[in-house]
Amino acid sequence: MEYSKKLFVVDEKLINSNDPQAVIDPVWWSVSIYDGEEIYEEALKHFTVPQRHVFAIQWYSAEVNNGGHDQFYTNPTGIVWEDALKGFEAIGAFENVNIVKESAIRMGGYPSKNQDERNDQLEQAYVNSDDLFGDLDDLYYKSESDMYTLLNAYIIANTKDFLFSKEVNIPNILL
Repeated sequence: MEYSKKLFVVDEKLINSNDPQAVIDPVWWSVSIYDGEEIYEEALKHFTVPQRHVFAIQWYSAEVNNGGHDQFYTNPTGIVWEDALKGFEAIGAFENVNIVKESAIRMGGYPSKNQDERNDQLEQAYVNSDDLFGDLDDLYYKSESDMYTLLNAYIIANTKDFLFSKEVNIPNILL
């Protein structure tokens, strides 16, 4: 895949727009969830802790909304589970904190950051259950609007941590 640089500007106007995805786009395109924990962690060193929180919450939300916790943990995105947990704590979304904690417990207590190992954990967890996460998926869907209110407030309260103006490599197919 070929990449080109694109300038991303996250200013106060964008931060106040209540669009967390637009605010986190520079992180979204800079941090790989696909290449293992070491590369994930290295890429995140270039961003603030609040950016990391919102990045993880956005991935968690996208996956759970698309296919539930099963999809979240099965896909590479499961690598962000602990950052999503910390992010929910940081924004004060304690119902979501409890949902992620319970999902981790059902995965054996600490889901692996390695996708293959996490899938093995998931397979083991399903030995004792036909519907491992259905109730948690439902709880998440009910909590989502409140969570986004808290997320947007967190972004605005931490404006300086989200300000960004740099070029980022993105796939040419998106230009």
